[in-house]
Amino acid sequence: MDTFKTANGSVRGFRAAADVVAALGIPYAAPPFGAGRFREPSPAAAWSGLRDCTNFGPVAPQSAQLPGSPAWSPGDEDILTLNIWTPAAEGGSLPVLVWIHGGAYTFGSSAQPDFDGTALARAGLVVVTLNYRLGFEGFGHITAAEGNSHPDNRGLLDQIAALRWVRENIAAFGGDPGSVTVAGQSSGAASVACLMVMDRARGLFHRAIAHSAASPCYTLEIAAATTREIAAAAHCPATPEGLASATPKALVLTSDRVVDAYRQDPASGSRHYDPSLYAPVLDGDVLPTDPLTGMASGAARDVDLLVCHTTEEYWLLDAVGSSAKVTTVEQLALFAADFGLPDGLVAGYRAALPDAPVLDLYLAVFSDLLFGEYSNRLAEAHAQAGGRTFLSRFDRRRTGPDGAVRAWHCADIPFAFGNVRTESLAFLIGGAPTPADDALAHRMVRAWADFTATGDPGWQPLTNSEAGAHIWRTDDTSADGGSAAIRPLWDKARFPVLRP
Repeated sequence: MDTFKTANGSVRGFRAAADVVAALGIPYAAPPFGAGRFREPSPAAAWSGLRDCTNFGPVAPQSAQLPGSPAWSPGDEDILTLNIWTPAAEGGSLPVLVWIHGGAYTFGSSAQPDFDGTALARAGLVVVTLNYRLGFEGFGHITAAEGNSHPDNRGLLDQIAALRWVRENIAAFGGDPGSVTVAGQSSGAASVACLMVMDRARGLFHRAIAHSAASPCYTLEIAAATTREIAAAAHCPATPEGLASATPKALVLTSDRVVDAYRQDPASGSRHYDPSLYAPVLDGDVLPTDPLTGMASGAARDVDLLVCHTTEEYWLLDAVGSSAKVTTVEQLALFAADFGLPDGLVAGYRAALPDAPVLDLYLAVFSDLLFGEYSNRLAEAHAQAGGRTFLSRFDRRRTGPDGAVRAWHCADIPFAFGNVRTESLAFLIGGAPTPADDALAHRMVRAWADFTATGDPGWQPLTNSEAGAHIWRTDDTSADGGSAAIRPLWDKARFPVLRP
């Protein structure tokens, strides 16, 4: 069966494989522009006849052009869509995996080749991926004179709207609305963590997977300061009317200019190293608390959680040129001061990595600062509050034709989705996959499928700071490194909560 009936109308998909049907670009909410710009998502309009859903919908406004993915064009407005992969056999009520892509809340889409759901559907899941508002459209703070018609965290509200759509419609695709797992990576994983502690999302999912969760959330003060900066650069008032007068393209380009200014200015503080302008806002309403505090209080105790991070996260950001270069001892000291790192922490990394060049030392610290330690703190907070929690680290490394193949940011996702043989992902995984890589992908797909179905990925749950951590490797990898080696330092001097 390649046709499905939703609450808004019937859709026609296609055979992604002999045993998997995909339906792409299904609207879950109305286009968030015009009168709906900067507002909560509203229901999608109904349609008559059979809607062709054989292509991905438009991506959210952004300047990124990612390999194998569509680019955004001004005028593309029907961006709140989702995609479904389901086993072709009729009948049944299968567990559902809902995927939230990453991209620093600024770029990315559900159409990236990493996120093709065919292999996971073959493993017995109904897979859903979705687009949501990014950049200022999704996470820019707007101060209104009265009322809350322009809420913060509009991107998170989009994600909740998609989850509500899943609850109401997924049975038509063979999915069980009572067995939904929400998953994400990087800012997508941080979104998952936020959803876990949000009242508006309660009951919409039952398990959660967070790979390389990125910190932090921003305070209202920080978010408001960023808005003033964007408005000044866009030459418009920092008011609802002034910001609405700037087109989506103008705000994308303005954000890019502000980011570039931070990159070019070594004296600009913490944003010089990783100038992420947007993040979930602790607004006291949509997001009343940060995930660490919420999980520690037991707010998500009833949601099973699977956490993973890679052991060499930040090497990817360095390889693609999106991170400042730190190659001298003096630059490293300034970096530590700009982030307020505890005294002796960098020296501890140097003792653990005595032969590493300064750049590698910096990348090891930054990997843990942004991703590694935060992921572990989420897992620990959830476990200590009584939540069932599983912790893992991705440490697949090898030597390739161009040197070391790193266990860097995003390298784990083609394995977890079973897409290591996709040619456009060769850069992420460091070249052509080996048979050992195929075997690792099979194990990771199975772990995700089993956790989504039963809450058990195949190893023991977390009981303290180390017990239960599972290391993903192939037979030809080296010993633990990165976060796995540095971890004892975190217990002596924890990283501060990031604030720009």
